[in-house]
Amino acid sequence: MPALADIAAIYRASKKKKDINWFTQHIARPPAAVLVWMFRGTPITPNQVTFLATLVAAGAGAILVVWPSWVGLVVAAAVFELSFVLDCVDGMLARLRKIASPLGHLLDFLMDELKAMFIYGCVAIRLWREADDARLLVVGLAGLFCLASGIALTSFMRRPEYSGKAPTEDGQPAEVGGRRGPLGLALSGLEWAARIVVHYPQYIWICALANRIDVYFWAYGAVNVLYLGLSLLKILVRLGRFAPPPSRDPEPS
Repeated sequence: MPALADIAAIYRASKKKKDINWFTQHIARPPAAVLVWMFRGTPITPNQVTFLATLVAAGAGAILVVWPSWVGLVVAAAVFELSFVLDCVDGMLARLRKIASPLGHLLDFLMDELKAMFIYGCVAIRLWREADDARLLVVGLAGLFCLASGIALTSFMRRPEYSGKAPTEDGQPAEVGGRRGPLGLALSGLEWAARIVVHYPQYIWICALANRIDVYFWAYGAVNVLYLGLSLLKILVRLGRFAPPPSRDPEPS
């Protein structure tokens, strides 16, 4: 079928050189390629798709709050996964049209983090309503603080004034691993596990099907606490060092 061949060609031409993970590349991008095929000849822009993905994610968050049953949880997860597919569409459409830019990547990053904060907050409200335990709201607020602070720190550390690197057009993921020795391997394994937890679209639907959205809530919150602490430590070590004492001119004899 010509349409299937066109979709496959779009998938190959518009995906990243190295994707963030297996789930994104093999689960989310194939249906995203179908949508890119539908949008390719329209005036719809990648930025408009980014905003649409954010709106759909907001709908998923609203369902999490107002539909308390297991069915509501599964529906909310399905709607959220649709938003993630759309989130793949914007970059694929930009790369297909050869208009990918650092500004578009920054917008995508901004909307992704707004969605992450909104979904986490809605899950906190859902768990509080289910358990009638105000402590869950306190944990949710603390998690949101760590998440928002981590976003600010990430934006700071990505600045060329700090990193010394120019921004990429499509936001290729950072390399993970490369360390040697028992400690290095342990740190690489911890980093790998943390990246899985941070990229919650690949597992939040499993938590929903199992009716254990609390697993996402605690794991995602814990990783953001850890990320905040490590990021602050890196910045402190680099920028918080004592300055060498100023040299004194020899006194005239």
